[in-house]
Amino acid sequence: MTVPYRPPADVAEARRVQEELRSRVELVGPGSGVPTTVAGLDVAYAQTRDRLAAAVTVLDAGSLDVVDEAVHAGRPAFPYVPGLFAFREMPALDRLAVRPDLLVCDGHGVAHPRRFGLACHLGLVTGLPAIGVGKTPLVGSWTPPGPRRGDWAELRDGGEVVGRVLRTRDGTRPVFVSVGHRIGLAEAVERVLALTPRYRLPETTRTADRLCRRALAAGGGPG
Repeated sequence: MTVPYRPPADVAEARRVQEELRSRVELVGPGSGVPTTVAGLDVAYAQTRDRLAAAVTVLDAGSLDVVDEAVHAGRPAFPYVPGLFAFREMPALDRLAVRPDLLVCDGHGVAHPRRFGLACHLGLVTGLPAIGVGKTPLVGSWTPPGPRRGDWAELRDGGEVVGRVLRTRDGTRPVFVSVGHRIGLAEAVERVLALTPRYRLPETTRTADRLCRRALAAGGGPG
């Protein structure tokens, strides 16, 4: 099931949309097995915050080679409001020639004040399994995971487990993994580890980050 996307009129409407849609998020996977292709999504902003470039890259899940990509540059359709970034950061997934099996967002899923972050919204709009992988937490408390790759600790908010704090490289800062849609938390962690063979951040995030920054530097979209 997918839901249509349209920019809300104001902050109050955006929060109402999040409250209405969060009950549709599926916190378990469809049982489709290991994905063949995985998409990364990221956004780069101009220093003035009045222009952005949203990018999506699709990687072969085995080799981690980029097999498709798309970028959209323009003006944000919604103000800069923490917790409502999904309304600014909806990349044009319909421009892709390859439909990915999994979305990995540079942001959060249910580890969000209203349990409806960017990964949840994108998962519902596309109907695809989605994961949020944040560099820093948006909500919750945790104890540091062990120092080795694969070590993790629970991310809790109000007594509820909303994600895992995952060490993707020995001795580096952890990332914050949460379910977006149609995938379980343990599987989400497994997928993130498969996407981080050399660096702290998933290759999906790294490739999408490079693409949107190149587009922004090239002056794409209205100035």
